[in-house]
Amino acid sequence: MGQWAGMQAPFLGLALLLPLLLFHPLPCCGENSQGPPQDGPPFRFTQTVYHATVYENSAARTYANSKVKMGIHLAQRSWEIRYRITSGDDEGFFKAEEYVLGDFCFLRIRTKGGNAAILNREIQDNYVLTVKASVKGEALLETWTKVSIQVLDMNDLRPLFSPTTYSVTIAESTPLRTSIAQVTATDADIGSNGEFYYFFKERIELFAVHPTSGVVSLSGKLNIDEQNRYDLEILAVDRGMKLYGNNGVSSTAKLFVHVERLNEHAPVMNVVSHVPSWQDKNPVYAMVTVEDLDEGLNGEIDSVAIVGGDPSEQFFIERSEEGEFAIKGLASVDWETYPYGCNLTLQAKDRGTPQKFSAVKIVHVMARKRQTAEVKFEREVYDVSVNEISPPGTIVEAVKINPEPDDTEYFLTPSADAAFFQINTLTGVISTTHWFTQVTQDVFNLEVVEVDSELRVKVQVTIDDANDNTPTFAQSSYEVFVNESVPIGTSVLTVSAVDDDKGENGYITFSISSLQPLPFKVNQFSGVISTTKELDFESSSESFVFVVRASDWGSPYRRESEVNVTIHLENANDNQPLFEKIACQGVVSRDFPVDEVLTTMSAIDIDELELVKYKILSGNEWGYFDLNADSGVLSLRRSLATASPKNGVFSLKITATDGENFSDPMFVNISIVHGKSSPKSFNCKETRVAQKLAEKLLKKTKASSKLKIEEGFIDLFSVNRQTPQFDKAFPTDVAVREDLKVGSSIFKVNAYDGDTGFNGQILYSISDGNTDSCFTIDMETGLISVFLPMDREKRDHYLLNLTIYDLGLPQKTAWRLLTIYIEDANDNAPQFLHEGGYRIVIPENTAIGTDIIQVEATDKDLGHNGEITYSILTSSTQFGINSTNGIVYVAGQLDREFVSTFNLKIEARDKAEKGRQRFSATSLKIILEDVNDCPPLFIPSVYKARALEDLPVGTVIAWLETQDPDLGLGGQVRYSLANDYNGRFEVDRASGAIRLAKELDYESQQIYNLTVRAKDKGRPVSLLSVTFVELEVVDVNENLYAPYFAHFALTGSVKENARIGTTLLQVSAHDEDSGRDGEIQYSVRDGSGLGRFAIDEETGEFL
Repeated sequence: MGQWAGMQAPFLGLALLLPLLLFHPLPCCGENSQGPPQDGPPFRFTQTVYHATVYENSAARTYANSKVKMGIHLAQRSWEIRYRITSGDDEGFFKAEEYVLGDFCFLRIRTKGGNAAILNREIQDNYVLTVKASVKGEALLETWTKVSIQVLDMNDLRPLFSPTTYSVTIAESTPLRTSIAQVTATDADIGSNGEFYYFFKERIELFAVHPTSGVVSLSGKLNIDEQNRYDLEILAVDRGMKLYGNNGVSSTAKLFVHVERLNEHAPVMNVVSHVPSWQDKNPVYAMVTVEDLDEGLNGEIDSVAIVGGDPSEQFFIERSEEGEFAIKGLASVDWETYPYGCNLTLQAKDRGTPQKFSAVKIVHVMARKRQTAEVKFEREVYDVSVNEISPPGTIVEAVKINPEPDDTEYFLTPSADAAFFQINTLTGVISTTHWFTQVTQDVFNLEVVEVDSELRVKVQVTIDDANDNTPTFAQSSYEVFVNESVPIGTSVLTVSAVDDDKGENGYITFSISSLQPLPFKVNQFSGVISTTKELDFESSSESFVFVVRASDWGSPYRRESEVNVTIHLENANDNQPLFEKIACQGVVSRDFPVDEVLTTMSAIDIDELELVKYKILSGNEWGYFDLNADSGVLSLRRSLATASPKNGVFSLKITATDGENFSDPMFVNISIVHGKSSPKSFNCKETRVAQKLAEKLLKKTKASSKLKIEEGFIDLFSVNRQTPQFDKAFPTDVAVREDLKVGSSIFKVNAYDGDTGFNGQILYSISDGNTDSCFTIDMETGLISVFLPMDREKRDHYLLNLTIYDLGLPQKTAWRLLTIYIEDANDNAPQFLHEGGYRIVIPENTAIGTDIIQVEATDKDLGHNGEITYSILTSSTQFGINSTNGIVYVAGQLDREFVSTFNLKIEARDKAEKGRQRFSATSLKIILEDVNDCPPLFIPSVYKARALEDLPVGTVIAWLETQDPDLGLGGQVRYSLANDYNGRFEVDRASGAIRLAKELDYESQQIYNLTVRAKDKGRPVSLLSVTFVELEVVDVNENLYAPYFAHFALTGSVKENARIGTTLLQVSAHDEDSGRDGEIQYSVRDGSGLGRFAIDEETGEFL
């Protein structure tokens, strides 16, 4: 048993008490005959407390080891000291002994022999002994000390598992190197004696156990189809026992590993909301992507369902080919019920067993609200007016609902009023179909219905009066007889007329139309014709024939009608006869014969030229003269021979009468003379009545002639003789840009009519060809303007039938065709043919310059506006695009392992030279298909590992890890060793775990440089990488035994005159270890001979 004395105490010092006696040996402990000094020499231990150690399980008579001398200095060599344990050793494990060497009595504690119990550190590891020292024969010499005995551990216990059975269930998809369980063993020993290693009883590649922690990890790929349960036996080996040559194996622990194809992970949803426009035909409110980390069916997504928030089931989920889920709504989604949107609760489930459901996720869905709260007509009632002379085809109004869907359709509710109108079902433009000039109805009530919404609106069309009616006289002509003697201002006739127009268009005034002045006037308001001059039958025409005109007050021209009025003058005896000569002076001889004519009276009566009678009123009292009453001949009735007038002169007062009126009297003075002179001579004053009468008759004649001429005159201006004509410069076509704003002028139609007034007034209309109601023409000016927006892409030209009318009676018309070509405006953005974007998969080794896909867009515009240039908006050096044809090509080196997916934004932009260019964008998702182009990459590039030399076989000393970003077989790596040092190491091909196949030995080899290969399974060529694992073997202290001397003390002597270097004696110690651990070196640690003596550290010789 002596060999265990120094077990696991390699660093405890070995002391040999070696007193050297000069000249002669000292006497033994009882040989000192000197008594103690009278004043009482000191008698005490060197220390009050000592510390010593002893190994548990030590054999009997094993001495405790102390680093200091325990005992008492012998003040007197004659003292015979005895030591005895007085307390602290109830079990009787220890015994105190004395050993005198020189002047010191050592206290030695040893284990008892015989049937005494054995020390067990696990029960008690420290004892404090009280030791009493006494001198034999000296009752008063006693002293005490304490010795603390530390019981050192011996590796006497083995590791024990607790519990001894373990069971775990793991998923088939558990990743490599995952810790799946931990076994636990304990060893009651302490320090290195309590250290142990875990290892598998049998070699297994799928699992690894950590040698010190007992953590079992997965080192291989599981396959439940091959095996679903593993029964593992794990052992623990005590490191100390193994070193001593004992197997040190504990009881076995069993680990049952159950493999299940577990549905470990619940699906995880990611929702991206989208707010579509209410006008979208197939709106998407959100896109849902679902991830499940499980493999196989457990990782496949079965469905995404709406589990809450949609009681009316107005929404549904549609799955795309890419595995995304789109939340869509029925066409009948009532957003009025959800003015602020609604919250849908979503949940996904996988196809695993059992199925797992994702956490519910609430997504807020809503649509962009309509521009107005509700669909309705822009007006509650349309109140419009149309001029009654508007030609058929005149645009009345455009009705419209707001907002207006693309498929809006309008129609007129059939009615009697609706027969006069038509509606463009697509544009809602109402136009006329008839003339209204012969219609007496003033207001037309229409109803327009929008088909889809069934909305209705009233349209009230008021016909504005136009001056289209001519005043109509009550009689076709008027004739009246008027006495010429009526006074001035006398009303001779009243004309009347009516006009069916309204307002000023129907307000009539009268006027007389005559080329000659008339003695009449007409009251312009009442139509009463009255005289303006005295009438004179004798000097004027016996009848007056003239035209009375009735004119309305309409615009732009007055309408007039005429009626013939004939006024006959009735002759009245209203003129007195007038003498042609008056104040006659005559000379008559006395002998003038009787009955001879003296002179003739001549009076003219304009009224009755032949009815004038003459009469002598005075001066013929004697009857000398005779005046013929009818002829006015004055003759001599009696001879004058005897006559004796007063003063010799007869003064005759003569008058003329027409039976009613008497002329002013004239006087004829006749002087009587004697002699043979001329028998008579008369001299009168001429009144020129005859000339005046002639002039008056001539004037009357002329007036009658003028009336006849006027009666034969035809008013060429009142007849609609000319047909309206288009201007000679009228074009056959015009061009207009499609983006011309509503209300903008396009072209002014010029026409002329040679007539005047309404006969020459022209109305313009578009009678046909205005298919989309895009144009309107001003009825009066002929200006064509834009009425509704044009769209060249819908219709690129219009053939308009332009008709012109005059307002004469009968109405005359003419028409011409005008082609309006719609010029393109850049109003359309390019549109990609694939609405949802593009997606393509290409190999990552696609060569630079290779065309991979063509994105194509169309633009409905023409010319530069419709020419498209393509560009990539996303910054990318790997791809380019042909700007002309949209072919995307590889422009740079591709590497899926660096970037596996490219999301490119591609723009299609037109080449408009004027105004703003238009563009649209689409997405191109390029997925790089893996090619085995990456060799496995070791992480790190070089491995350094350290392993204790006593690790058990099967221990994983290093985990190899590589990164191979290739997919599929190209990313599956298999490991191998280029050199395994004669089977000392092995590597798991799949996991890269390097295990010990044989035990290590530090003393044999301290460094191993393993060459490791990692090779993928790519096809057709696999790629290989090599790295090095530098393994440093860590030395384990195998110095199990401490050196020991065969004797507690040796005695030697030397002469005082011995030469330096003289060998005095040789000490010898023994060490049970082998090799270097068994080699011994000697040294002097303490004593009174320090500095005087030396020891050879190799041989143990004292010098």
